[in-house]
Amino acid sequence: MTVRLTQASAPLMRSIAVRDEFGAEREVAIPAERALTVFVDKRELVTLMTLGAAPELLVLGYLRNQRLVESVAEIDSVTVDWEVEAAAVATRGGVQRFEEKTAKRVVTTGCGQGTVFGDLMADLDAIRLPPASDPRGRISQATLYGLLDAVRRQESTYKSAGSVHGCALFRQDELLMFVEDVGRHNAIDTIAGWMWLHGVDGADKIFYTTGRLTSEMVIKSAQMGVPIVVSRSGITQMGYELARQLGLALFGRATNRHFLCYTGFERFDAQPEPARPATKE
Repeated sequence: MTVRLTQASAPLMRSIAVRDEFGAEREVAIPAERALTVFVDKRELVTLMTLGAAPELLVLGYLRNQRLVESVAEIDSVTVDWEVEAAAVATRGGVQRFEEKTAKRVVTTGCGQGTVFGDLMADLDAIRLPPASDPRGRISQATLYGLLDAVRRQESTYKSAGSVHGCALFRQDELLMFVEDVGRHNAIDTIAGWMWLHGVDGADKIFYTTGRLTSEMVIKSAQMGVPIVVSRSGITQMGYELARQLGLALFGRATNRHFLCYTGFERFDAQPEPARPATKE
């Protein structure tokens, strides 16, 4: 079944006048953060703070990662109207146990504080990732370097205005999708929505984020079926423990040709750099 979507992307930046340390006035760009209140079958669910790059995909991914809807086939339409700052989701048969699923909320470490409905750890045992012996679930050092170079060359809001997080989906070092938002959780939800809408399998994919690897990011990556996650930032203890439990390969502090492999060494085909010569004192 086809999901009917508006195409209501909003301007990602706006220009403002500022004064620098010399007292000179100049014009700079800043991210255009805005509120988007999500209604599901006319019931208010949550208000997301977002840039609005792909709001329909954000809403789809949010519903998927919150486990409020099991199949994209259950969604009839997502209609975004920026004049009223609202996204109206119409389902085909209603959300089963809506009140029960949304009764418990966990405030996460997401930028501006994210929210997860229900038990954060529920259904982890049902997640199946490709084994490390499967070529789809492996990454070489050369591929990792190629991926980081692709991110470096990507035109972005961050380069123009800063203050945003970016997430990307790769097949090896081929960039499939790149999205930025004010919070890394919004960016990963948008990618999850795109995968869900188009039936994209995560087994042979690599997920990249500029944000830190928290429990929320690890769980969402696993729910997308993606076995390898790369971050420009670091990792939390809970993110580390969950990645080990789920069998993910996590790479952090990854910039240029530097990285740390925190978990999932068995998925990594290392090609170590030559040892640097000792410096003479």
